[in-house]
Amino acid sequence: MAQSPTLRVHQVCPISPPQETAPTSLPFTFFDVLWLRFPPVERLFFYPFPTPPPSFFNSVLPNLKRSLSLTLQHFPPLAGTITWPLNSPLPVITYHTGNAVPFTVAESDADFNALSSNLSEVNQRQQLTPHLAISHEQASVLALQVTLFPNHGFCIGITAHHAALDGKSSTLFMKSWAHLCSHLGTSPSLPKHLTPSFDRSTIRDPSGIGEAYANSWLSFGGDTGNRSLNVWESLGGATQCEVVKGLFELTPSDIKRLKKHAESEVVDKRVRATSFSVACAYVLACAVKVDRPKTDRVAFVFSVDCRSRLEPPVSGTYFGNCVVPQLVVVARDEVLGSDGFVKGLEGISDALNGLESGVLNGAENWMSKIQGVMGDRLFSIAGSPRFEVYGVDFGWGRPRKVDVTSVDKTGAFSLAESRDLSGGIEIALALNKGQMEAFSALFNQGLESLE
Repeated sequence: MAQSPTLRVHQVCPISPPQETAPTSLPFTFFDVLWLRFPPVERLFFYPFPTPPPSFFNSVLPNLKRSLSLTLQHFPPLAGTITWPLNSPLPVITYHTGNAVPFTVAESDADFNALSSNLSEVNQRQQLTPHLAISHEQASVLALQVTLFPNHGFCIGITAHHAALDGKSSTLFMKSWAHLCSHLGTSPSLPKHLTPSFDRSTIRDPSGIGEAYANSWLSFGGDTGNRSLNVWESLGGATQCEVVKGLFELTPSDIKRLKKHAESEVVDKRVRATSFSVACAYVLACAVKVDRPKTDRVAFVFSVDCRSRLEPPVSGTYFGNCVVPQLVVVARDEVLGSDGFVKGLEGISDALNGLESGVLNGAENWMSKIQGVMGDRLFSIAGSPRFEVYGVDFGWGRPRKVDVTSVDKTGAFSLAESRDLSGGIEIALALNKGQMEAFSALFNQGLESLE
């Protein structure tokens, strides 16, 4: 194992919205409450910047700070805190004048090129992720860190509370920040497609799903009245030594061949061989074969964006959580078999087909379903190719690599669009070195065997 790199923190400064930003309070919806104690979501954006440090500190850093403050004017809840008042049935996000996002500025002697490559050691990147202040009584929503790798590049790390915003909202914030940074000197306004909507009235809950979820948390683990905002540290990710993060790609040609293979093997015409479903099924089959879980069942959780599926639909820039978890449970031996890809695809398709009866159908059971598979080997997904994270350009070019580092601790794998914007899908996951070698071999050999 390589020696851990040295990180020197230059400053930790609070960045607030402009003084004239009005205080605001944002109530949780049932979409938010569901994720209350799930681990925060962490991402790293690596940007090449092969210039001396003075250029970064005199040009890049001031622009990032100034544009961040302007962006928070449009996203004030990100500078606020989450609390669960005794007189409130659900938690709330509250922003008061003077609240701020902690912004860490650091410098590292780590190998930038290695960190932004397709295979990197997990412990080499842990210092790049900012810490989110969370206690029993309150929780921060957002923390940011910018780390310079002198003469090579810099990294922007973002940690966001899972119950405050989903991946689409988090990416919307990053794109808005990048837009204002690259347009400093002009009007600090955002185009419509980057302007968040905080209209909670569009999320209807006539059957009291939110309070049902809240009651589940209040009594979780046999407690009574537990309003703690502390989150789980992990969900069963790789914890052994020598964990590495690998990035793999399904090219448009690979996806086309996976669809063709699925169509030739599946009898049920209702099975959906979409780019998303075949990518998930293929990675799941490879991951299960490498992991060889001891449980009899394998559980797979993925999220579906509800913004356009609700009645009536909500804005595409709705800020908060607006995703529904979909649960697939498959017998372990079926996934370990030669047709594991097909078995996974059938399960994913069944879940997607179930949305046709209403995206909120059975919503009152989501919490119990997720809690019910915590004893099984649980695989899940973070991110989406639709987020287009490789388009987050602050004015110095697109990122070389975007890494969802929180999956290192949750056992999930992440999806993104291919960085070359070719239409492929990028997959990332963390495994022990031996497992990663086995996964890589399975992943590549499986694709080579396709016609």
